[in-house]
Amino acid sequence: MSKPIVLHIDHVSKTFGGLDALSNVHLDIREGETHAIIGPNGAGKSTLLNVCVGGLEPTKGKVLLAGTELTGRRPFEINQLGVARVFQTPEIFADLTVVENVMMAMLSHRDGAFRLRLLSRFGDRSETGLRATKALTDLGLGGHLNHLAGALSRGDKRRLELVMSVVQQPKLLLLDEPTAGMARADTNATIDILRKFKESGMTIVIIEHDMHVVFSLADRITVLAGGRVIAQGLPDEIKGNPKVVEAYLGEEQV
Repeated sequence: MSKPIVLHIDHVSKTFGGLDALSNVHLDIREGETHAIIGPNGAGKSTLLNVCVGGLEPTKGKVLLAGTELTGRRPFEINQLGVARVFQTPEIFADLTVVENVMMAMLSHRDGAFRLRLLSRFGDRSETGLRATKALTDLGLGGHLNHLAGALSRGDKRRLELVMSVVQQPKLLLLDEPTAGMARADTNATIDILRKFKESGMTIVIIEHDMHVVFSLADRITVLAGGRVIAQGLPDEIKGNPKVVEAYLGEEQV
């Protein structure tokens, strides 16, 4: 029996001033799946993610999370429904420690000022602090607990943001170029973390240009070009698809 659909993208189109950034994109992501969305620059990948998280409203179509419509909701509402997104540039609290960053994420349903008051009141020995410490230790950041987040390397900032996302226990994790600008060692370390998420049964959608990352993680792949889906299938099917190779000429070779 097929696993339930977590994310349903229902014939979504998005037009900007007469330009079709997305055209009739239809896609289902099932529970526990790691699904990669690839394509050349300008294919509509980030636009699609922005539609899913409420940053943009589609011109046509709709997006549903486990049967609940997301279209028309604000980003914080979509986050509270169980969608976590990791952006191309890590979004962390640079002036807080690493463990405080994760505690803030765990208290994400609170407003920012109230979260800060909770941090100052309970500190990192609270139940929240202990859970944050364990999450960081499990994912290789245990040695940085009390370091300021802003002082971390780019790779460690990305890993911190990933921990901040996963401790929210999302129904769906959306990753927008999670290894952009990383050296190969940092990329491989990030792949290792994402494999742990995958093994835990988390549902993941990843936009990525690095085909090493894509083929290391993806169960299925959707290829966009010119705002349209040109191919969809298993990794081996995508590798041999002539439409995909043609779409990547001058960009990435799959």
